[in-house]
Amino acid sequence: MHKDTNIAHLSANEAEAELIRLSSVLYRANHAYHNADAPILSDAKYDQLKQRNLSVETAFPGLKRANSPSDQIGAAPADGFSKLRHAQRMLSLGNAFTNEDVTEFDLRIRRYLGLSEQDNLTYTAEPKIDGLSLSLRYEHGMLIQAATRGDGQTGENVTENAHTIADIPKQLSNAPEILEVRGEVYMAQLDFDALNQSQTAKGDKVFANPRNAAAGSLRQLDSEITRRRPLRFFAYAWGDLSTPLAETQNGAIERLVNLGFSTNPLTRLCDGPKAMIRHYRQIEQQRANLGYDIDGIVFKVNSHALQQQLGFVSRAPRWAIAHKFPAQEEITELLDVEFQVGRTGAV
Repeated sequence: MHKDTNIAHLSANEAEAELIRLSSVLYRANHAYHNADAPILSDAKYDQLKQRNLSVETAFPGLKRANSPSDQIGAAPADGFSKLRHAQRMLSLGNAFTNEDVTEFDLRIRRYLGLSEQDNLTYTAEPKIDGLSLSLRYEHGMLIQAATRGDGQTGENVTENAHTIADIPKQLSNAPEILEVRGEVYMAQLDFDALNQSQTAKGDKVFANPRNAAAGSLRQLDSEITRRRPLRFFAYAWGDLSTPLAETQNGAIERLVNLGFSTNPLTRLCDGPKAMIRHYRQIEQQRANLGYDIDGIVFKVNSHALQQQLGFVSRAPRWAIAHKFPAQEEITELLDVEFQVGRTGAV
């Protein structure tokens, strides 16, 4: 069966075979991306396969596999690290790829809450950093542990490494007694270029992109290697809390800033889909000049009370979605070709 066969034309046997194939490909892609920091698929291709898997499952709900990629978050923690269980699961996000998807997301929220299109409903819109998710747990103002997302329930213990990142406060004042801050470890593009130049000069491995460099640098068994890498951190969420940070998403982000965390200055409040899409377009135009990689915009319902009402599906909150950018295309120029003749005379 050709992998692009129209789902409407699949028989049950063909659909089952397709789900087996997609599960295998996506499992290997998850392991390569999350555990080996060496992706084997582009983000766009991964999203395409993930969406096809979901579409086949929707058309043939009785064939959904127990270990379906639709329900998976990240990948199991790698060997070599001790493991930390998250007090609250670190979930993934649903995706939007078109303006219509964003509009449907807003309508879906309104239907669930019983709101009309005229009722006021605001969202935060923030750049989706292309890095590695990290959870930081503070107790009585002290950073006591840091963990990667892992499979959403259990992550890798990278506490010593997190202590080497300048953007991560080691001690907080006027913070809740228990505060779990979540965000993204990333590497600026200029720092990435300098790191690869240094790696080349030493004859060491070079990294394919800033995301791989950030993930590979944070997930080091030797924290001194991490210390020498130019890692940065944006805070954008939270998990376990002894007391709420604020009543709104936007207010909580401002509280994190006051506590000493770096948050993305391009985060905005939007009063509906038109404003959300407008901000998406503005950031898309700035994307090449930001100095760090992003792959979309994340929209979140601003009210925490409404977030609680909306709750979660299996792997993602109902109240948030990532509007992904189209895959970037680059044109290269072939400057030279060298031919070699083998011993048999073949070129």
